[in-house]
Amino acid sequence: MGPRLELWQDDQDGWARRTALRSGAWCRASVGALRVSLDAQRGTLFVWSPVLVSLGMGVYFGLPVEPRPLYYAGAFGGAVSLLLSGRAFGADRAVIPFALCLVLVGFIAAGARANLMAAPVLEFRYYGPVEGRVVAIDRSASGAARLTLDHVELHGLPPPDVPARVRISLHGPMIFPPEPGQWIGLTANLSPPAAPAEPRGFDFQRMAWFDRLGAVGYSRAPVIRFAATDDGVGLFLHRLRQSLARDIRRTISGQEGAFAAAILTGDRSAITPETEEALRGANLSHLLAISGLHMGLLTGAVFGAIRLIFLIGFRERAAVSSKKIAAVFALCVGAFYLALSGWNVATERAYIMVSVMYVAVLLDRRAISLRAVALAALIILILRPEVLPEPGFQMSFAATTSLVAAFEALRRVPQLPHLPKPVRIVLAVVVSSFVAGMATAPVAAAHFNRIADYGLIANVLSVPLMGLIIMPMAVFAAVLAPFGAQGIALSVMAPAISWILGVAETVSGWEGAVTHVPTPPSGVLALLALGGVFVVVWRGPVRVIGLAPICVAFALWIGVVRPVLLVSEDGGLVGYMTPQGRVLNKPKGAGFAARTWLENDGDGADQAEAAARDVPALRVGPLRVAHITGRGWQERVKVACATHDIVIVNQKVELNAVHACEMFDLSMLKTSGALAFHLADGQVVLETTRDAVGRRLWNSPAPARGAAKEKAAPSGTAKENVILAEARD
Repeated sequence: MGPRLELWQDDQDGWARRTALRSGAWCRASVGALRVSLDAQRGTLFVWSPVLVSLGMGVYFGLPVEPRPLYYAGAFGGAVSLLLSGRAFGADRAVIPFALCLVLVGFIAAGARANLMAAPVLEFRYYGPVEGRVVAIDRSASGAARLTLDHVELHGLPPPDVPARVRISLHGPMIFPPEPGQWIGLTANLSPPAAPAEPRGFDFQRMAWFDRLGAVGYSRAPVIRFAATDDGVGLFLHRLRQSLARDIRRTISGQEGAFAAAILTGDRSAITPETEEALRGANLSHLLAISGLHMGLLTGAVFGAIRLIFLIGFRERAAVSSKKIAAVFALCVGAFYLALSGWNVATERAYIMVSVMYVAVLLDRRAISLRAVALAALIILILRPEVLPEPGFQMSFAATTSLVAAFEALRRVPQLPHLPKPVRIVLAVVVSSFVAGMATAPVAAAHFNRIADYGLIANVLSVPLMGLIIMPMAVFAAVLAPFGAQGIALSVMAPAISWILGVAETVSGWEGAVTHVPTPPSGVLALLALGGVFVVVWRGPVRVIGLAPICVAFALWIGVVRPVLLVSEDGGLVGYMTPQGRVLNKPKGAGFAARTWLENDGDGADQAEAAARDVPALRVGPLRVAHITGRGWQERVKVACATHDIVIVNQKVELNAVHACEMFDLSMLKTSGALAFHLADGQVVLETTRDAVGRRLWNSPAPARGAAKEKAAPSGTAKENVILAEARD
C-alpha cells in the first residue's frame, strides 16, 4: 500500500501543478486579450466619457439620502488621485483610473448643480395676493395661459421663506396680454411642487428644484399690472415671436398655420388637442418640438445655401473658405432661432449639438462623428446634469448616436456609391427613419407608455418634406420678410404641412396604431443605454457582449408587475388592479394621479372609463381593505376598522380612535406620500413615496423652518409592513 499511496500522491501533486500552470496561462491570456481589445479602442475612448459621467450622475440622483459635504470632499480627492495615478501609469494603463475619475466628476457635477440651484420651497398651501415679474409664458395641459414669476412677494411671508419663482395657471379673465418683464399682481392658490403620484413615479419636485420653482398654483382672479414692462432683449424677442406667429397663422389658415407657427416660433397655443393626439399616434409629435431635427435642418439649409452662393459668385477666389463662412452663418442663424423659440431647454440642447458640428468645420475637423456627439453630450451634462433623466435628452442622443454609427457603417459598404442617386436618397430616408425610430422607441415607450406601431411609415412619408421643403422655405421666408413677401415661401410650405397632418390623421386612425406598455422597473433604461453604446462604440467581436444587458433589460420589462393597490397622497383616489385593468373609485378629481397610474399600467383607458369598471371587494392578498370618504366618515371608520385589516381615509383620525386595523389617514399620507401595495411571494409589501424618493434637497423642508412641522413616517419599512400583515392573519 505504501508505494501505491506515494504514487497516487505524486499524481495528485502533478495534477495540482498542471492546473495551476493552466490557470496562470489562462489568466495571462485573458489579460493579453483584454489589452489587445483595449488597444483596438484607441480613438474611441473619448466617446465613453459622457457615459461614465452619466454613471456618476445616476449614482447621485439614485441615492436615498443627500450626500454630506464630506462625501464630496472624498469624491474630489479620489478624482484628483485617480487623475494623477493615471498620468503616472502611462497611456496603456491609464484607462481604468481615468474612467473612474470621470464617474466621480459626474457625481460631483450633479451634486454641485443641485446645491447651486437651491431656493426656498413653499411648505404649505397658500391663498392670497401674489406679486412678481413675468419671466416666462406658456400653456398648461388644459390649455390655460401659465405665467412664471420671479422677484415674488407673498403676503405675510418673510423674504427668506418666499420662493424664488412661482408658476400660476390663469383661469380668470385676461384684461391685457401678458408679456415678459411685466410686474403684476393677482390673487392665487399656491402649493408646494407635487410629490410623485406613486412610488418611483415621475418626480416633479426634482424637476421644479432645478428650475428654482418653489410653488405652483392657479388663479381665477383678474391680473393687475403694477408697473410698466421692463424693456430688453427678452421683451423684443417675445413680441417678435408673437408677431411672427400671428402673421404665419394669417397667411396659412387652420391647423397648417398653427403647425407652421409652432415649428418656427415655438408658439403651440393654436394646436388643437385632436391634432396633437393624431401626431402622437403616428409618432410625429417630435416634428412640433423645436429640437435637434429642426435645428439641424434649419442650420443645414443655411449652410448649404451660403455654400451655393459662394460657389456661384466666388468660383475663382480660392482664398475664400466658403465652408467656414457658411458654418459661421449657420451658427448665427441657429442662435437667433434659439432665442426666438424662447430659450427652450430642448432647443438649447439642439443648438449645442449643431454648434459642436460647425465648430469642428471651423477647426478643419470631421463635423459628424461619434466624438462630436460625445463632446456635445458632455457639455450638456456638465452644464445641466438634471437633463439626464429627461426623455428629451435621452431620445436626442439615442437617435443621434445611432444615426451617426449607422451611416459610418454604410460608408464602408462598397456597392453603395454605385447605386443611382435617387435610390440612395430614398435609402437614406428609410434607413435614418428606421434607425432613429428603433433607437428612440424604448425610451419613448418607457416615458410615455405607448408605441406608435406604424411610426416608421409615417416618418418616412413626412420627415423628407421637413428637410426638402418646410425648413428651406422657412429660411426663404426670413429672407423675404423685410420686403413683406414672406407669404410666397409660406404658401409653398402649406401643402407640405397639410400632407404631414394628413399622414398623421390617417396613420393614427389605423387599427392597432398605438400599443400601450407599462412603465419599466428602475434601471431598465440604464441597461439598455449601456448595452446599446457598447454595441455601437466598441470595436471587435467583443461588442456582442452589449446584447446581454439589453436582453436582461427587456426581460425585466416584460416581467414587470404593477402594484395591486395604489393610494393618492390625499387619500381621495384609490386604484385597484383587476384582470380588466385598474379600477378607480371616482370618474373625476385627482386627474393627474389617475392619468399617471393608468399610463404607468400601460392602460389606454381614461379616468371615466377606469371608474366605470366593475368594482370588486378591495383585497391585497389575504388583507381586506376599506376606503372611506364623504360624510359620516367617523362612524364608518370605526365599523370598517372592526371588519377590515387596512383602512384608508382622506381625513385626519384622532389617535384614540384607532383600533386594531392598520390606519392610513390624511396626516400619515401627507408624510408618507402616495402608497403602493404589492404582492411578493404571497406577502403584502407596502412601498411609500417617501421611501422611494428618500431624503433629498428637493423634497425635504428647510431644517430651520421644517423641523417642527415634520411628522414621523408611517410605522415600518416595507419589510416591517409585511411582518404586520402576517401577524394580523
